[in-house]
Amino acid sequence: MALTDDAIARIKDMILTGELSPGDKLPPENELSEKLGLSRSSLREAVKALETIRVLDVRRGDGTYVTSLEPALLKESVAFMVDLSRDSSVLELLEVRRILEASAASLAAQAISPEQLALLHKEIDDVDVDSAENLVEHDLNFHALIAEASGNSYLASLLSGLNSRTVRARVWRALTQEDAVARTLAEHRAIADALANGDAELARALTIIHVSGVEHWLKQSLPGKENRAAR
Repeated sequence: MALTDDAIARIKDMILTGELSPGDKLPPENELSEKLGLSRSSLREAVKALETIRVLDVRRGDGTYVTSLEPALLKESVAFMVDLSRDSSVLELLEVRRILEASAASLAAQAISPEQLALLHKEIDDVDVDSAENLVEHDLNFHALIAEASGNSYLASLLSGLNSRTVRARVWRALTQEDAVARTLAEHRAIADALANGDAELARALTIIHVSGVEHWLKQSLPGKENRAAR
């Protein structure tokens, strides 16, 4: 593993220094291993690891390329990491989500367009209040629209990846709390109004309260921070 880690670090350095740019094709395996002073097996394992996190793209019969390294690819690697997290870590993931969602709302209040606001209000108006699954889908879409409106593509990608793990907890909450639908929609409307008014601090505060509700519910329902809901 140490040799593989070294190979990963060497390829990373080549990208950071500009020796390899997004879209570039890597030299042939034998040439690159000789250049980096690494065995071909270590290099091969490093390439596999970097392919998994979407840094490299291995095209069979063609070669290995650096990906575009766009934020959208970051979402996939973050989601992969989050999905492999232990059930007991869901509360920690929710804490991270609370911080990032609040920042996204604050930024969106300063940058959201009339068209994005219209989509946000339509998302609230069109939700099926009789379906817990649709409520969760609405919640995901609502926060994704705000993240996009923040204008920060890396922040939006991180949040998209983090949200993949908390979906089941949201579903369980919607199924077990009688007022979950009404409260969620009321909180979403309040956040949307703050965004429409360009009130960044209020949008941040309301988002913190909104996401904290899920955290509080999990802490009360699952003593010891053990997220059995995700099993």
